[in-house]
Amino acid sequence: MNRWWRMLCGAALLVLAPAANADQPRPVVIVALGASGTDEYAEQFAAWAARWEEVARRGGAEVHSIGRGEAGETTDRDRLHTAIKQASGTSPAAIWLVLIGHGTYDGKTARFNLRGPDIAPADLQEWLGESECPLAIINCTSSSGPFLAELSGPRRVVITATKSGHEYNFARFGDYLSAAIGDNAADLDKDEQTSLLEAYLLAGAKVREFYAAEARLETEHALLDDNGDKLGTPADWFRGVKPTKAAKDGASLDGALAAQFVLVRSGREEELSAEARTRRDELEQRLAALRPKRKDLPEDEYLALIEPVLAEIARLYLPAEATEKPEANPETKPQPSDSPPSGPPTAESANENTRVGM
Repeated sequence: MNRWWRMLCGAALLVLAPAANADQPRPVVIVALGASGTDEYAEQFAAWAARWEEVARRGGAEVHSIGRGEAGETTDRDRLHTAIKQASGTSPAAIWLVLIGHGTYDGKTARFNLRGPDIAPADLQEWLGESECPLAIINCTSSSGPFLAELSGPRRVVITATKSGHEYNFARFGDYLSAAIGDNAADLDKDEQTSLLEAYLLAGAKVREFYAAEARLETEHALLDDNGDKLGTPADWFRGVKPTKAAKDGASLDGALAAQFVLVRSGREEELSAEARTRRDELEQRLAALRPKRKDLPEDEYLALIEPVLAEIARLYLPAEATEKPEANPETKPQPSDSPPSGPPTAESANENTRVGM
């Protein structure tokens, strides 16, 4: 790798950037707590919901809680509909919808059990249909698998605790996910913040550990879909934050968009303007699309493809004064050095620490 390339990759890791705009849009987090059925489940579900709410508030998100307190005259279904409608009309950075509780499946339709009328995927599809902002739909219930295929779409992350409606036993995935979303230990790419993808991967690992330790048959298999193909990718198909297995039919794997959903941003993340963060989002998606080509191309050709993308990412992180073109002065023009900057990252690692917070 040449000297210029090493310097470019090093620049991509700079944390200097223009001060963030205090008026930047923030995410909206809607936590829907379903019917518990028993006091034991009520206590667990309330704890999961409280974790999500605490992390969301810590990240400066607008939080809506459904299913707490007395039922009242308005049903939880209507409250959830209203919260989604209001969030969709405010142009937030993203909407996070977290469903906690029990789910059912009658062989045709999966449902999230609320106090009063339940909701099906078709209800959420109708309510969310007009929203143009990024969406994360996280169903932590049993029998939640059918929600993934019906809600999958562009700019959406859909996570379900089970891979089908027939996995109807109590799902522990929601417990581990609610703990992981605010846990620095889930930060696999070491960018000082935990993404939804990273929380999903840690929760999936915890589920597998639980069933292995108990010598029990695993009755829940979480899935994540964020490329709109309605298929989903299991957590054990990843190494670090990258999928390593290949689907039998050649379908693309998920994770690139979920890696950009972050509730509590790092200090360097807060320094980026909304415009810079949006542009970086686009560039990272382009890199994710290019990465599978690496195995089929010579290294020079692959680097030629990703080099301009990484160059633009690097410029987003440079301070404004560093991006201004200096006046040409042959006498003072710096000469290239044979010694690269100390500890240069690789071409791939330059992208690992650029994450967009939503």
